[in-house]
Amino acid sequence: MDQINLGIIGTGWCGGIRAEAAYANPLVDGLFIAENREDRLKEISAKCHPAGATTDYRELIANDDISSIIISATPETIHYPMAKAALEAGKHVFLEKPIAITLAEADDLVAISRARGLKFTIGYSQRFNPKYAYIKQSLEDGTLGEPVSALISRHITRSLGKKISGRVKLSPAAMEATHDLDFVLWCLEPAKPVKVYAQNVYRFMRSQGIDAPDCTWIIVTMDNGISFTIGAGWILPEGYPNFSSTTLEMVGTKGALLIDDSHRDVVLNTTEKGIQFPMSSMPGEFVGHVYAGPMAAETHHFIEAVALDRPVLVTPEQARKVMEVYIAADLSADRGEPVSLPLNSSDLSSLAG
Repeated sequence: MDQINLGIIGTGWCGGIRAEAAYANPLVDGLFIAENREDRLKEISAKCHPAGATTDYRELIANDDISSIIISATPETIHYPMAKAALEAGKHVFLEKPIAITLAEADDLVAISRARGLKFTIGYSQRFNPKYAYIKQSLEDGTLGEPVSALISRHITRSLGKKISGRVKLSPAAMEATHDLDFVLWCLEPAKPVKVYAQNVYRFMRSQGIDAPDCTWIIVTMDNGISFTIGAGWILPEGYPNFSSTTLEMVGTKGALLIDDSHRDVVLNTTEKGIQFPMSSMPGEFVGHVYAGPMAAETHHFIEAVALDRPVLVTPEQARKVMEVYIAADLSADRGEPVSLPLNSSDLSSLAG
C-alpha cells in the first residue's frame, strides 16, 4: 500500500479536523503539523502524535520527506504566499478556500501547479455533503431533466460573522456563498457564468462597528440562459456555536429537488444551556468514533488523490471561476448594476484602486 507523508499548516478549527482525519487514515505514514500557537500545537500533538511538530510552517515546506501539504491557516491573506511556496517546493497542495485574494494570485498558483504536474485543490467541502451529492447525481442520471434554476439560502450566526469579518475584509459572497457558487457552477457545467447581479444588506454589522454586509443576495446568469440565486449571511442570532442553516432547491425540466440542510433534525435541550443543535456546523463535528460532516471525507479524498494518483474533485480552475463570480458579486453590489463576465481590465483596475 502506497503511503504519504503529509504536512498540515494551521491546526485551528478546520485544520484540527483535518489533522485528526489524516491521523486516522492508513494512507498517511508520517503526519507533520505546524501551528503558531504553542498551546494549540501541544493540544493537537497529544491527539494526533505527529512525526514532527513546529511553530514555523516553513520547516514543513523545506522538508523533502513531505510530499503533500494541507494549508488551513488564517487570515486568508496568507493563503497565496504559503501555497506558492509549497507548490514551488514540489508539494501537492490542499488549500482552504479562498484560493487567493486576487485573480492574479489565483492564476499564478494554477500556472505553477500545472507546470509542475502537482495536485492542487481547494476546500469546497460542500461537494462532499451527501445531500449536495444527491442533487448532483439527480442531474447526472436525468431524474430532474435539464436544469432550469437553483436557489440556495445559507446563514450562520453573528458570532461566526464577527470572527470571520474581523480577521479579513472579505464579504459573505466570498466567505459563505462561495461554497454554493462552487456547487451550482459544478452542477451546471459546461455552462459558464456571463452576468452577475448582487445586493448587500447593511443593518446589524455596522451597528457593531464592523464594516461588512450582513448578507448578500446574488443572481447569476449562465451562457445557456439558466439563472440561479444564492443568498448568504452571517447574522443569525447567537446560539449553538458555529450553527449553519441552509435550504436548497434545484429545479429541472422533469422535476424539482428540495433539500433541507437547516440542522433541525437533532435538537438537544438541557437545563444548563437550553436549546442546542449538535452536528450543525458546515465542516461537521466528531461524534465519538465517527465524524458527522463533509470535511473528514474531503480530507481523505485529497490523501487518496495523492497516494493513489487519482484526480482531485475540485480543480484550481473551477476555484478560480468561483472567485471571479464572487468578485463580480461584490462589484455589482457596490455599483448597483449587473457585472458581465469575464471581468475586464477596467473591473480589475477598480479592485486594485
